[in-house]
Amino acid sequence: MTDMSSNRPYLIRALYDWLVDNGTTPYLMVNTEVEGVVVPDQFVEEGRIILNVDPSAVSALELGNDWISFSARFSGKAEDILIPPAAVMGIYAKENGQGMLFPEEEVKLDDDPGDEPDPTTPGKRPSLKVVK
Repeated sequence: MTDMSSNRPYLIRALYDWLVDNGTTPYLMVNTEVEGVVVPDQFVEEGRIILNVDPSAVSALELGNDWISFSARFSGKAEDILIPPAAVMGIYAKENGQGMLFPEEEVKLDDDPGDEPDPTTPGKRPSLKVVK
């Protein structure tokens, strides 16, 4: 079986477009403890930050496969934000909570065959949660 890239960046882009097209304010919930996250520390609570990524609130938004980046104002000060998609815990509408929470992604560090799951043991089924 071919290793496939994460679907998270694609889902983030699709949900972002859907939320904006429906006139809602897209918010990203980000796990700030993931390596590579660059956000203003003073707004982090319990290892998380909620970011308004509405087109009117950010500039130079890029929802890439490897990085999400944009510039936004926090207490009047412009900040450059950098987030790996794996750090995004969810994307949802401020107004009604519609969107998606993502399961935690496991980071694969090497291709050691000893790390492969035992095919005789049933694995956990992936689950998605709808935020309402």
